[in-house]
Amino acid sequence: MTTSDREKPATGSSDDPAPWLAESSTGQSWKSVIDFAPLLAFILAHLYGGLYWATGTLMAAMVLLLPVAYVVLGNISNTQLVTAVLVWVFGALTFWFHDTTFIKLKPTVFNLAFAAFLAGGAWLGKPVLKLLFGEIFRLTEEGWKILTWRWVGFFCSMALINEIVRMVASDTLWANFKVFGILGLTIAFSIAQLGLLKKYALPSK
Repeated sequence: MTTSDREKPATGSSDDPAPWLAESSTGQSWKSVIDFAPLLAFILAHLYGGLYWATGTLMAAMVLLLPVAYVVLGNISNTQLVTAVLVWVFGALTFWFHDTTFIKLKPTVFNLAFAAFLAGGAWLGKPVLKLLFGEIFRLTEEGWKILTWRWVGFFCSMALINEIVRMVASDTLWANFKVFGILGLTIAFSIAQLGLLKKYALPSK
């Protein structure tokens, strides 16, 4: 097979309902569980104690997340590390100044940072998404490029939306947006990419 053949969009075998997927990974399932645990802790703490309690609980949960991820998965991902640092920094500022504005800024900073990270990789010709998820998804180089720029746009949009909600909403409404709004929009956007994943899937071996 020539290089040009490999770069052409492929729809995969008609017998394969998800040709863009590589072999399933138990480790990936555990990673999803571990990543969701701090969010669940945030939800419960906010229900019973408000945003300050939720912030403290989230900080504590991130302290536990990293060693658990290392023990269970054998490594700590860059995303987990960056998330933990941002939670600790903005959480500490929240308590130091007794101002929930700081913890509300964390999603904005995270989304803009990740958008810049993806965009920088794309400009350098090194698709970050392929490095992160190449063992899960099988896509052509063109597919990775398009998917990368779509996620850049999504993260920038989420940063803008978070700023709007942060400025006009109460602490409770913002917390609900962080838990349910951001998660829901992310899931919806991910599902919307299935057409691209199928179009640019590498041919089945």
